[in-house]
Amino acid sequence: MQDLEIPVFKCRCSQIGSIMTNDRSGKGMGETAKTYVKDWLRLQIYGHEKEIKSKYLVKGRLLEDEAIRFYIHATGCDFLLKNEERFENDFFTGEPDVIDEIVYDFKNSWDAYSFPLFEKTPDKGYFAQLQGYMALTGLKKAKLVHVLLDTPEEITYGEPRDYSFVSNNFRIKEFDIDYDPVFIEQAQERVLQCREYLKEILSNL
Repeated sequence: MQDLEIPVFKCRCSQIGSIMTNDRSGKGMGETAKTYVKDWLRLQIYGHEKEIKSKYLVKGRLLEDEAIRFYIHATGCDFLLKNEERFENDFFTGEPDVIDEIVYDFKNSWDAYSFPLFEKTPDKGYFAQLQGYMALTGLKKAKLVHVLLDTPEEITYGEPRDYSFVSNNFRIKEFDIDYDPVFIEQAQERVLQCREYLKEILSNL
């Protein structure tokens, strides 16, 4: 590997939850964290990201902008502009959906059964992601917004996915998240552990 220059490992905010998984002792890196580091290294070597195809991801990507427009219309909030800037610090990289005094991240649910209607707390992975965004932007407040939009006909796979008849109150679920400096300190420490694990991997190639 002497002819390959490997950049300093930094974790995508969307994967902070992955690297925070622990082994059975509760202290070391878990297998999910190690797999993410290995996939990151493959990307540096081969130049291609691991391709993950799923109808859930396709819907999320197709309706990114529509989710923001729907939220603005349904809640009557001030105009929100999609962020196009990618941020980076010594530990993390990420591109928040919207930055407007607070950080917004929008998630498109596939259907009513994946929409977190009854949840009282945010998904741990999404919580970690928004903590990363706040660390990158310096903001101390974030909002995780789940929306339930009609699924484009070309990706419904023959299943009905029309929710336009449902009240907007049951198509938007918001979680307000405060910046957690203790969590960020732990995440930064885990990034350092990932770098040490990366050195171990490289030494054995």
